[in-house]
Amino acid sequence: MPHVRSAAERDNGSGGDVTPGTPSPTHGARVRQRKRSSDAPSDVNKTNGANLLLNDQNKYKSMLIRTYSSLWMMAGFVFLIYMGHLYIWAMVVVIQIFMASELFNLLRKANEDRQLPGFRLLNWHFFFTAMLFAYGRFLSRQLVNTVTSDKLLYKLVSGLIKYQMFICYFLYIAGFVWFILTLKKKAYKYQFSQYAWTHMILLMVFAQSSFTVANIYEGMFWFLLPASLIAINDVAAYFFGFFFGKTPLIKLSPKKTWEGFLGASVTTMLSAFVLANFMGHFQWLTCPRKDLSTGWLHCDPGSIFTPESYDLPGWIPWREVAIMPIQWHALALGLFASIIAPFGGFFASGFKRAFKFKDFGDSIPGHGGFTDRMDCQMVMAVFAYIYYQSFVMVQDLSVETIMEQILRNLTFEEQHDLYEQLGKLLTRGN
Repeated sequence: MPHVRSAAERDNGSGGDVTPGTPSPTHGARVRQRKRSSDAPSDVNKTNGANLLLNDQNKYKSMLIRTYSSLWMMAGFVFLIYMGHLYIWAMVVVIQIFMASELFNLLRKANEDRQLPGFRLLNWHFFFTAMLFAYGRFLSRQLVNTVTSDKLLYKLVSGLIKYQMFICYFLYIAGFVWFILTLKKKAYKYQFSQYAWTHMILLMVFAQSSFTVANIYEGMFWFLLPASLIAINDVAAYFFGFFFGKTPLIKLSPKKTWEGFLGASVTTMLSAFVLANFMGHFQWLTCPRKDLSTGWLHCDPGSIFTPESYDLPGWIPWREVAIMPIQWHALALGLFASIIAPFGGFFASGFKRAFKFKDFGDSIPGHGGFTDRMDCQMVMAVFAYIYYQSFVMVQDLSVETIMEQILRNLTFEEQHDLYEQLGKLLTRGN
């Protein structure tokens, strides 16, 4: 999740963004003025070839800035991986807040906002309501497993979980009524467009990034590998395009090249195979987390992370090679990260061209905003979750699964009765 965005939207050799134009008069005065690109040529509408980084006079300065900020992000990301699942989840939430802020500001009009005091607060009301709804059910399982030792706290949490959907619905209806009450003559069109824009943002941010959190708790492997592949694809596309890019790839991103795209695809596939083997040796990455604790993990990762021996042809010096089954699955993830995920960036590029701005924000030097980093990541997170559920997850009824269902669906008294009845059955059996 940090840094990454595939071979999509970069102002670089494989992934450059569009050159900003003059804001359309129909959008009024923006709250945040978008910066013009300092390294993009002015004749952005001529030919794609003229916009490749091969011809960009400031490309080395741009590359240096991007490299520095990328290293800082990577260092922070590694630290969070070390800290554990809960801290990575917190990182996802922080990124979502920044993304929402960038997108809320995108189509704002200063003149209209001045006439509607408190209207911006409504955006955040819907945002935090959506956050409670998106994470409430997922959080319920982890939270119940965490507080079962405290009877009073367990009852409180169980009650909140039981009425979570009603609470979210009530909060949403409160926001709906609030919106109706704030409608002001001569601002109807602006207010309704902002209402629709807010809901589209929430759908994009939460419907996809909630899959990211689910991946984290299924095993950090299923979050870290897909995110790393997008980052590797992005970096490889940049450098292949930077040094070898000559053939334009797509008109939406004039600086993207076939050389960058193909070089990044090969690099990503090889990296997926190698990284899966490396990560598969660490229980910290492969074990699922069933509660909100941050302690060390111990588990049997299963056969998918157990190396299998393959005989090699006689002309190869090695007799056999050990490959984990997960490495074959990693190739599927690498293929998606190389071929399909970049279209998340292409979509964002077309959106930015439509509204004539360079980046969604300027939070990350050399990279734009958080939304610019996350366009391909969100597409990849959904695929990783669906792939895991469809082809990897073992559908069996384990003791752990039964215990989770008991803790989530039975009251404390019902659990006590079940315990006594099981004790009687076991006594009879002996």
